[in-house]
Amino acid sequence: MVATLQLQMNQNLFLRDPQETDLGRKIIRQSVIMIDQIGFEGFTFKKLAKEISSTEASVYRYFENKHKLLVYLIAWYWNWLEYKIDYNTNNIDDPFKKLDIALKLLTEKKKKDPLFPDIDEEALSRIVISESDKTYLTKQVDEDNQVGLFRGFKSLCKKVADIIKEINPEFNYPHALVSTVLQAANQQIFYSMHLPSLTELNAKQKKLDEQNFEFLRTIVIKAIT
Repeated sequence: MVATLQLQMNQNLFLRDPQETDLGRKIIRQSVIMIDQIGFEGFTFKKLAKEISSTEASVYRYFENKHKLLVYLIAWYWNWLEYKIDYNTNNIDDPFKKLDIALKLLTEKKKKDPLFPDIDEEALSRIVISESDKTYLTKQVDEDNQVGLFRGFKSLCKKVADIIKEINPEFNYPHALVSTVLQAANQQIFYSMHLPSLTELNAKQKKLDEQNFEFLRTIVIKAIT
């Protein structure tokens, strides 16, 4: 039997921690499936409740609204990536190797992680690509930031920025570079699938994740060295 893990999530992301109950885990699991399939605009708590044989009122006990649920899912994804970077770079001293590992983890095609059975990371990665901007392009972004709803993304940026500072302590823009790269990692995949004239990434040439890694690594290495 494979051991399972639980990520520590900011308590302001939810009304009741969905990781602590069977219903909560079912809400998260089915939300990922549905948002991936029908998009965030078409997703409602009413539809979700029907799929999990529960009630809207039960879903609202966990999340204030569907926006907060989306923020939770995206935050979980960033926390999961940070965990993977920590795990895979733990015993590595060479900062260039650590940077390559981090960039590969950020750009690789995501697969189901057996350590976290309640989340389909492959589907969630598609949600991040298509829906993540909606978590902060809102009127209440400052209020959400004050209560730490974007802490997962900022923590992941700091993790990779610290590696960059190991390579070049004199580089003045490590956080700006990493936040740009994290956004670009998703945007380039989106462009290649839907707006191909905006990118040279092309699935017909070779794997998109390999092209994305090469593109972003080129940007980072040239910027910091």
